[in-house]
Amino acid sequence: MFIQHMWGVLYNPDKEWQKVREEKYSVLEYYTRDLIWMSAIPPFALFVGTTQVGWTIGMGEYIKLTPSSALPIALAFYLALLVGAGLMASIIHWMEKTYSSNASMERCMALTTYTASPLLLAGLAGFWPNLWFVVAVGLIALAYTLYLLYTGVPHIMEIPEEQGFMFSTSIATVGLVMLVGLLTTTVLLWGLGMGPAYMR
Repeated sequence: MFIQHMWGVLYNPDKEWQKVREEKYSVLEYYTRDLIWMSAIPPFALFVGTTQVGWTIGMGEYIKLTPSSALPIALAFYLALLVGAGLMASIIHWMEKTYSSNASMERCMALTTYTASPLLLAGLAGFWPNLWFVVAVGLIALAYTLYLLYTGVPHIMEIPEEQGFMFSTSIATVGLVMLVGLLTTTVLLWGLGMGPAYMR
């Protein structure tokens, strides 16, 4: 369903976001229908890519991680994506009153799920973890995610486009802060000896 919505939003945003708004799914159903599967794509692809192919910067030597060190990292990444989606939806729900919206938590979860989908699908790039390739795919996915966010907020939250622009910008800022927090946590964990081990 999410792929259909994503294509629909690209070609006819007004109509497709209205369909999303009218869906009657619970927060749990968004997890069981979409998020638990979609969130597994980046960790799984990166696990396979870093242990079987190896990662590299440019045309340098490929460096592989040991499966025993890559697996806990992949699992932690997967849990972080699942928790992050719920946290993001909760923050959107908390902020909505500031922008004169009255959307349910379920709508906020729908917005989070569908706008995050391009970034999750971009995780497929992890099967070939060349830094420049992953960055290029990530930037394209980020651009599409922002497009979905800015077109979706006015429809899902049922607010004017001017307020929707400000609300979308606030959501994007929170998402950036969460990303920085995730990277900081990763660096701290690696500093405590929980980093990857490399094959020799």
